[in-house]
Amino acid sequence: MVVKTNSVSFEEALNLTGFGKFNFLMQLLVFGLIMGMAFEIMSVAYLVPASACELHTTSFEQGLMAGMPILGIIATSHFWGYLADTRGRKKILTCCMSLGFLTGASAALSPDWIVFSVLKFLSSGAVSGTYALSLTLLSECTPQRRRSIMIALTSSVYLGSAGLMAVISIPVLQMHFSYVIPYLNMEFTPWRLLNLVFTIPLALVAVGMYFSYESPRFLLSIGEEEKALKVLKGIYMMNTGNNGEDYNVSSVVFDEDKHKQTSGFWSSIVAQTVPLVKPPLLKNTLMLSVMFVIVYFGINPFLTWLPYIADGLMKAIERGDDNLSFCDMLRSSHNETVTENKDCSLNSVAMVIVFVISFIIATLNTILSSIINYIGRKRMLIGVQLFSGIAGLCITLTDSWVASTVLLVAFMTGVLNFGFLFTFSVDIFPTYVKAMSVCLTLMVGRGSSVFGINILKHLLVDDCELAFYIFGGLTFLGGIFGLLLPADKKIVTKKPTET
Repeated sequence: MVVKTNSVSFEEALNLTGFGKFNFLMQLLVFGLIMGMAFEIMSVAYLVPASACELHTTSFEQGLMAGMPILGIIATSHFWGYLADTRGRKKILTCCMSLGFLTGASAALSPDWIVFSVLKFLSSGAVSGTYALSLTLLSECTPQRRRSIMIALTSSVYLGSAGLMAVISIPVLQMHFSYVIPYLNMEFTPWRLLNLVFTIPLALVAVGMYFSYESPRFLLSIGEEEKALKVLKGIYMMNTGNNGEDYNVSSVVFDEDKHKQTSGFWSSIVAQTVPLVKPPLLKNTLMLSVMFVIVYFGINPFLTWLPYIADGLMKAIERGDDNLSFCDMLRSSHNETVTENKDCSLNSVAMVIVFVISFIIATLNTILSSIINYIGRKRMLIGVQLFSGIAGLCITLTDSWVASTVLLVAFMTGVLNFGFLFTFSVDIFPTYVKAMSVCLTLMVGRGSSVFGINILKHLLVDDCELAFYIFGGLTFLGGIFGLLLPADKKIVTKKPTET
């Protein structure tokens, strides 16, 4: 028998919807959103080296091309966060995916590296808020007891996407065709086809997002209690199979300060941003921003250049240079540039290796995400950060490239903290600035990785050993800084009070 309930807090109302079909469908949609974003942002790792022969790019130009997605993210993350907090998660995510598809697909018709860079800047700017906004939406539709696990699992998709892209690139880049498009002064070659393939998920999830629910917490925060109740009833019906009338919640109490509406575009942006840079939220903003910088600067450059690193190792092995150290193998491969050999296709075995590494890390993330509530997310984040940092510092201490490769995989496990860090972001900020705060802190972190991406590419060629000391050491220090993060018990939502 259903117990009559009058007015409850939002968390209690969400708990009463149960956990079932809706939550799994929402999780799949968020997986698709993150995959589409990852495909677009990380596509440069495959397209930049593959396009080198046709676009005649130098190492410096390739570094600029690879950094464009991050610059696009920096330029627009704040903007998307503001729109999501004032216009809604669903509407903005649908817009992001649609714009990302249009600009990303257009990059396949770029006549030169400059046009390609501009279009990648625009496409990445369009999808820049996807990760933060999708996790915000997921957190606001998931009961608290399952929230950390569901959010942490999304990193498995992000990590697995890199491996999936590597597998997709193998058959496409091995093709041999060239179609001249005279009006655009270009030839349509395999790397351009690969670019189009990478944009397909964006189109699919844009449609899925259009038919999804808006966040009930967001609706409640802007005073739309009736619409919020309608969404909660819809979730209840999907999860339980019962009639909506059986969801006996007549009123939902919003246990946060509601956002005060302001007139004017810029004044509204300021109103959304100012609370984050003054007490009491300033401390959390600074702390998470620094942590995002450490995690993204230390690890994201290696995620971007992993196909390049794997390709260099395999080509060195094929030449018989496997008696060299890890860094010497990379240097020897760089000396025999792809432009000299007129072969810009990536080594197939290397791409399989990228897939295997991504699969291993994604699987590890799934396992750790499943037990995060038992270990504690703070302990988990610190442990992963310290383990990754130590592995990075040890990569150049052995002359065996096999041992160095194993240590590189261990170092790459630091990307697990992308998702674990988000579990803090979505909990310690109030709803009316949550999307803005997540986008802002993420923007700072990704902004730092722009420098990391360019620095790492040069260091891998000029001073490979120093690269691992710098990035590995910073990652290790991140584990120590993680001690300042709030304890798990301090960021658990207050228990609801029944009336």
